[in-house]
Amino acid sequence: MKENGYDPIVKFFISALGLIAIFAVLKELQHIFIPFLLAYFLFFVFQPFNKFCERKKIPQFITIIIDLLIVIVVIWGLSRIILASFNQFERALPAYETKLNNMIINTAHTLGISDPIITNFNLLEYLNQTLDFGGLAGGFFSSTLTFFSTIFFVLFFFIFISGGHHKIVAAIKSRYMNNPQDQNSAENLNDAKSGEREEQRGVVIDRAISTIPQKIQRYVVTKFIISLITSCAVGIVLWIFGVDFLIVWVVLTFLLNFIPNIGSVIAVILPALVALVEFESFGYALFLVIILSVVQNLMGNVLEPKIIGDKLGLNPLVILLSLLLWGYVWGIVGMFLSVPLTAVIKIIVTESDSPNLKFINNLMG
Repeated sequence: MKENGYDPIVKFFISALGLIAIFAVLKELQHIFIPFLLAYFLFFVFQPFNKFCERKKIPQFITIIIDLLIVIVVIWGLSRIILASFNQFERALPAYETKLNNMIINTAHTLGISDPIITNFNLLEYLNQTLDFGGLAGGFFSSTLTFFSTIFFVLFFFIFISGGHHKIVAAIKSRYMNNPQDQNSAENLNDAKSGEREEQRGVVIDRAISTIPQKIQRYVVTKFIISLITSCAVGIVLWIFGVDFLIVWVVLTFLLNFIPNIGSVIAVILPALVALVEFESFGYALFLVIILSVVQNLMGNVLEPKIIGDKLGLNPLVILLSLLLWGYVWGIVGMFLSVPLTAVIKIIVTESDSPNLKFINNLMG
């Protein structure tokens, strides 16, 4: 009796250790799992278009080429915007350096600070003394190389996933769906019941396989629309306030809104800091922060939880915790993938008959 009483505790700790081991492996082999998952999510996004091409009798290899061209064009467009943004920052840097120096000196005078280091502050000299530009350049080159290698592997995986996904689905279904010939040759009632159970499991697997891409597609479409509306609203506010680099902040807001909670905060702080230096006014920058925060809160805390929560069936607290967990495991990419990954886990848990998994499902919902 005592041994049985300890069984649930032992099972709990074994499960916890198993989860820790799984996440440790995911973190250690992220250079493999990240491109693979990105490619699979990309496949789910393109699935409606691919099915349309299939109905129109378009060869699969042509469909894959079209998918790749769309991805390459999008990446090229974002790269052009990023490079143009760097050029704008480079041209505006001397003016912003002068304004920031004046702000620091004027603030020091206002606070009664007479330290010559502060009153004669020069940003460029300070950066030259404190920053290792060689190390920064090396880090930037390494990050750029990693980014493009990841893109290459994503496209590489995408080609093979597009051609082999249906085989994986067929293999999973054949594993759980009962073979009619085996059922006819069953020797007793237990074999027939076993066949029925396997067929029921096959139906569950079939439903889960069809639900996962639907959920991901709905999330991407909904998030895309909400992020687009938010970025346009932020762009209008920044245009009214006359903040520099308008296109940069619109694109950045759109991308950062795919990161729950934290992304919207960053999308408010960055343009506010630029406005602070540009206009040399704390009050003006603070007023801009308030307006942008209102816009982000209306979208992020009123509209988005209602739509995203209803479509994915996720508790907002679960979304926040998943953001922190996947962000720790896979960094910025994990933050982008946190909600879709959690939605996939919930779909799998929902189809389980285990009381413990049903309890987890209720917590997630």
